[in-house]
Amino acid sequence: FIAVDLMDGNKITIGWRQFNTYTSNFRQAGYGYTTDAGLHWTFPGVLQNNVFRSDPVLDSDDTGNFFYLSLLVDTFCGDIWRSTNGGQSWTLRSPQGGAHSGDKEWFTVDKTPSSMGHGFQYQFWTGFFACDFGEFSRSTDGGATWQSPVNIPNDPNWGSLDVASNGYLFIGGNDEGSSFWCIRSTNAQ
Repeated sequence: FIAVDLMDGNKITIGWRQFNTYTSNFRQAGYGYTTDAGLHWTFPGVLQNNVFRSDPVLDSDDTGNFFYLSLLVDTFCGDIWRSTNGGQSWTLRSPQGGAHSGDKEWFTVDKTPSSMGHGFQYQFWTGFFACDFGEFSRSTDGGATWQSPVNIPNDPNWGSLDVASNGYLFIGGNDEGSSFWCIRSTNAQ
């Protein structure tokens, strides 16, 4: 996954599932960054050594911070990491596993300064492989804490989400069949 600094397009960070060998399923949260729009890349390592992680998702806010959502494979709980230096180093923002989550989680940040939810983070995941319950949660403090999860109408899976400039949140996903759902929240913020 990849994220670009909205204040400086030269700063880009990426995250991936780091397999140390092709003979093992064990994976960690790898990351890399560039400060020259992708001409040269640095790959410092992983978020935490020897912690089994998967499903990396990255995003940025409108002030130059990067965020890395990572799923702990043993619990299906996620946590948020933040970088304030263009992806060069990361600090655990939420408690270990404190972002709730579930399999195939996605998140987004409200980047509209005039939005009532400016800076809020929204997360959506596949409900049947969840950390605890629900399919959706939000953070109003930059990923440090997450509200209790709730279910989403029509139970969409394997989708994505985004915030419009008016603060409306959109979630798209399928129903494990032939239907695709686009769910809109006018009050997620």
